[in-house]
Amino acid sequence: MQKPLTIALLLLSFQLAASDYTDAVTEIERSWAKTYYSADKGQQHYQYSQLLHRINQMNSTYPDHAELLIWQAITLATRAEQESSFKALSSIHRAKDLLIKAISINPKAMDGSAFVTLGSLYSMVPGWPIAFGNDLKAEQSLKKALSINPQGIDSNYFYGEFLLSHNQPTKASHFFTKAINAPIRKTQEFADTQLKNEAKLGLANAIARKISGKKGFFTDLFHSAVHAEITQ
Repeated sequence: MQKPLTIALLLLSFQLAASDYTDAVTEIERSWAKTYYSADKGQQHYQYSQLLHRINQMNSTYPDHAELLIWQAITLATRAEQESSFKALSSIHRAKDLLIKAISINPKAMDGSAFVTLGSLYSMVPGWPIAFGNDLKAEQSLKKALSINPQGIDSNYFYGEFLLSHNQPTKASHFFTKAINAPIRKTQEFADTQLKNEAKLGLANAIARKISGKKGFFTDLFHSAVHAEITQ
């Protein structure tokens, strides 16, 4: 009679552990969004570093979990904006490797967010020999994200951004509109609301046929790194 009880307790323990993990990942998402959208620029590097420390601690408890790898990559990539050119280059390469690893573990984790982030990196960074930018790989990754989560805010918004940056405002408008109309996740109301606002701005730019300039930051950053290396 004890065996069924033992199995029930084991299942309950597993469910509690899974719940703890999900809650922890949700808190990481909220912390990142608060830092990205609300924190003072002068405080962002420190806050991203603190968040990475928390993620690394969780990695020791939950090794090789795709969600943690994705958030580690996202945080590294966004922190790169506050780093020197060479450090940023290292961070971006590390982020790409983490995303590829996350995809190998669970390509559908976080509704395909690894493909969204990887596609954005391929689109935003310059190509060889400076970095790994590749428009073909960018579009393939972003389309893969859409195939996993066709109604998602992230997947539609970032593909819209890609299209707008490649002078396809009419097609971009379609995906920005889908992002605007996508349901907001209850656990991520703040982040999703912010991204919907970005999608509204993207749609306005697409209607005005104003090409996106978001690629500029990373391009300028890494070109400055190469220039510094040449002049040293």
